[in-house]
Amino acid sequence: MATRFRAVTVLVAAATLAAAAGLVACTPTAGPPAAPPAGSAQPTDPIFPTAEIGPLVNALPERTIKPLPAARLADGLIPPTNRWFSGLVFGDEPMPVFPLPLSFQLTGTGLAFGLPTVTSDSAVILGGNTPAIRISLAADGQALEQVVTAYDEASVTITQRSAGNDLGSTVIAEGSPFVSFTAATDVDLTLPAGFTAAGDGVWRAEVDGTEYGLVSAGALSGTGLAVPRGSTATWFAVPADGSLATLAEAAGHPVTGTRLEYGSTTDAAATTIAYDTVDGGDTLVAAMPHQQAGLAADARCDAGSYPSIYGTLTLCAGTALTWTVPTVQPSGTLDLSAVEGEDRQRLADQVRADVDSTGTFAADTYFGGKSLYRAANLLAVARQVGADDAAADLTDRLATALDEWLEAAGCVDRTERCFVYDPQARGIVGLATSFGSEEFNDHHFHYGYFFYAAAVVAAGDPAAAERWAPVLNLLAADLATSGDSEYFPTRRVFDAYAGHSWASGTSPFGDGNNQESSSEAVTAWNGLALWAAASDQAGLQAEAEWMLSSEAASASAYWTDFDLADPVYASFDHTVTSLVWGGKRDYATWFSAEPSAMLGILVLPMSPVAGYLGRDPARVAANLADSVPGGSYDVMFGDYLLMYAALQGPDAAAAALEAADTLPAARIDDGNSRAYLLAWLMQWRTPPAG
Repeated sequence: MATRFRAVTVLVAAATLAAAAGLVACTPTAGPPAAPPAGSAQPTDPIFPTAEIGPLVNALPERTIKPLPAARLADGLIPPTNRWFSGLVFGDEPMPVFPLPLSFQLTGTGLAFGLPTVTSDSAVILGGNTPAIRISLAADGQALEQVVTAYDEASVTITQRSAGNDLGSTVIAEGSPFVSFTAATDVDLTLPAGFTAAGDGVWRAEVDGTEYGLVSAGALSGTGLAVPRGSTATWFAVPADGSLATLAEAAGHPVTGTRLEYGSTTDAAATTIAYDTVDGGDTLVAAMPHQQAGLAADARCDAGSYPSIYGTLTLCAGTALTWTVPTVQPSGTLDLSAVEGEDRQRLADQVRADVDSTGTFAADTYFGGKSLYRAANLLAVARQVGADDAAADLTDRLATALDEWLEAAGCVDRTERCFVYDPQARGIVGLATSFGSEEFNDHHFHYGYFFYAAAVVAAGDPAAAERWAPVLNLLAADLATSGDSEYFPTRRVFDAYAGHSWASGTSPFGDGNNQESSSEAVTAWNGLALWAAASDQAGLQAEAEWMLSSEAASASAYWTDFDLADPVYASFDHTVTSLVWGGKRDYATWFSAEPSAMLGILVLPMSPVAGYLGRDPARVAANLADSVPGGSYDVMFGDYLLMYAALQGPDAAAAALEAADTLPAARIDDGNSRAYLLAWLMQWRTPPAG
């Protein structure tokens, strides 16, 4: 089979972190963490390589529930669902994508890109497609074919062909202000009018107030650029506070691909994206706000800045961008050691009542996983408060349900509570679908609940982990494969540069890909880390813990705790953005216009790891004031918002516990229970020592 990916180097922390299942979520210390010390990371083996995962895939039924749309993709490449560039690949017409700081789009005659104009109003921040520079590659009357022929951690290569012959290839990359075209034969390109000479092999043009540059060994005459075979033309946007000369120098070292390194210590999770250039020379990379707080002290980030929907981007020089974020330790149980006496008995009684009222677990992958998660949290509380009868009942029910879900051949005879392998899309799909999971939407949201529930049960039954591993590891491989695989893409949903996941499988949108429930994404990596620990998979555990910390940092930076002083928020009237896209950020959800939904979808399901949401208690208060303006929690997601309110401190947790007494049963979400709600509030009202 043809090569599917450029090589990706993955580094993990040398020290294995402590088993996560018994850790309590504590509010991390504010401020940028220190980077992992030199030598703290070393190469690891691939995670779920072909030889290891192949037999597990072969044991599962194969079925394509819904074919993916037509794809502009070279033979041998695994379909890149859930990527920032998925809309460029899938569908009858290519959608714009947003590699930052630029927008980019394929057109019928070539390509177009530009620096988005960022604006905002009361409920949306816009920075959509800006095709300021349009480049035509095909000769008059000739059809142009454009296909993705390579992609890696942060870059995409698109090959242009006409009349069956390669014209050349274009490379774009996240964080790169450059668009580079390398000619496979002598090519005549057509550019917009207005490019004038600005030096030897350098041209400039101004479009709608933005300066654009071009560096090439080709010859420009009017609007025609003759690019000799093997030569490269590189375009770029010049920052308003930067210089054409600085960008032109870096443009002389075109980016050819990217590689990833990551590592973690108990305090910091580090990410490095290396930008390979044709000659090894320095390029320029835009650092996003979540990266800027953790850049190394010697980072050279004085080349200018760009506005973006995420906040101001800072342009850094070098061949790699490295940053750290605070480590978030996985957790599979609340710490109720300080809960005693009447409170302890109250929890035990409530657990029993909630177990008695628990019906049949749902049959699709989202609500089914969520119902398992609910029961797992009840089990964890029951174990701690001495409700042994309820714990035994829950353990039996969960084990029976997971045995059914994780039966490899389950879909041979059933149409629900089972999984198949989709050989076209190269991934795992539950046969009873929900929210477009057959299109590869939201897989991390769904499967994270299964990882979590299995890990909680396996904490008291190690043999269960061995029993469930064959199918549960396939769900993990769907999301967290790294290294060469014939069966799954590398980290399907996770974007290392952005530090967060993308939820849409094929991204058929003009604003790029999107993600709504940042908190469910964090929950997914927490569940995966717990499952990896329970099943003794050190490499998977290290990867999941890095994704957990990264996702939590980006969730804070772009969904719940962003810096309101950044100019991008000047006209924005809210304190959260509940739906984040490549080209805009919305105060909106897919399902409700209620203010409580805007924040609720960013905090549910309040797993034990959700303490990261309380890093800034004052911001918790501000977000609640925006989302529960009347102060009443008798609203959609009122249970989760009460739990979020407790992160302001012990007094707030005590007040929330009092309010929970009168919260209607209808306001307890189907992924939550009153016992877990009360246990969460009691933990934060009286935090355990340490």
